[in-house]
Amino acid sequence: MRILHTSDWHLGRSFHREGMLSHQAAYVDHLLEVVDSERVDLVVVAGDIYDRALPHVDAVRLADETLARLAASRATVVLTSGNHDSAQRLGFSSRLIDAAGVHIRTDAATVGTPVLLADEHGPVAVHGIPYLDPDAVREPWGLPVRSHEAALGAAMERVRADLAGRPGTRSVVLAHAFVAGAEPSDSERDISVGGVSLVPTSVFAGVDYTALGHLHGRHTLAETVRYSGSPLAYSFSEANHHKGSWLVDLGRDGVDACEFVDAPVPRPLARLRGDLETLLSDPALARHEQSWVQATLTDAGRPVQAMERLRQRFPHTLVLAFESTLAGLGARPASAADGRSDHDIVAEFVADLRGTPADADEAGLLRRAVDSCCEDTDLDVTVPV
Repeated sequence: MRILHTSDWHLGRSFHREGMLSHQAAYVDHLLEVVDSERVDLVVVAGDIYDRALPHVDAVRLADETLARLAASRATVVLTSGNHDSAQRLGFSSRLIDAAGVHIRTDAATVGTPVLLADEHGPVAVHGIPYLDPDAVREPWGLPVRSHEAALGAAMERVRADLAGRPGTRSVVLAHAFVAGAEPSDSERDISVGGVSLVPTSVFAGVDYTALGHLHGRHTLAETVRYSGSPLAYSFSEANHHKGSWLVDLGRDGVDACEFVDAPVPRPLARLRGDLETLLSDPALARHEQSWVQATLTDAGRPVQAMERLRQRFPHTLVLAFESTLAGLGARPASAADGRSDHDIVAEFVADLRGTPADADEAGLLRRAVDSCCEDTDLDVTVPV
């Protein structure tokens, strides 16, 4: 059986206010092409189909089109909800949709009930575990502690109980969790409970293949336990990620081979750092001119119209930050107790902030602003030491 493992589509998400829906649609086209060209039998999607519990209508339309196209393809689909999804909304009409070969698993009560498939080597049980909120399942499942490890451990007990009654059946498990040994990025939502979010890899021991979702980078935690990562980058912390899906061959005795299939990249990411003139003139940076850019400027003072000037060379600059090489602000307390007046403190703050003192006109404006905040607008009182 040939399996395509993907996750974390986050349909409807933007990238620093850059619309991503057309790029997400391009990924769906790619996905269907892989299903056809690689003769995929099973597509597993391990959660976070949408980016929010109440997705935008355009994201719902794309999801509907995607599932309809997958239903018409040669592959069976098993899809679970993630922490970004509304389990109730994503799971609407799932019992009817099952008949089309698209199996949506969002209800914790169904954990332990597999989608049963078969190939020339015999049966395969696909267990879709939706994202489990420890608070939601603790009471009905009688969990001894409130944690992700306890919730997922209890889910896997149900999975193993089912598999124990199916001797000789190979197993595939989908789970949406933060599993130890993988590195997060800046774009995942924190799911920690009591400061703890990690689940040990040992929870999935004995499963022929575990398809993980939640983290946006691909990871191989064991030969049979993998994250596919998100198909698109959703933060600049993912600049070095390799985006795509896992193509898994499940043989008679388990996983025979795993191959990573690259996803189309709409635009590469670049994180640039330096003074403005260097960024604008360095020929080595020419390769980033069509990238989405996050720039950190290290000029002593803040350059005028920095974003506009950057975009003349890097038109897709999305994020601009300043990291001055000057000594940090607050070297001495901003208080009039050392004999400095309010005017002096404000003037020193401006000079520290931008590296140059206020000119005469600016100083006059600052003085009027300070005076307008005083009880006596005609008098700037200094406090004696």
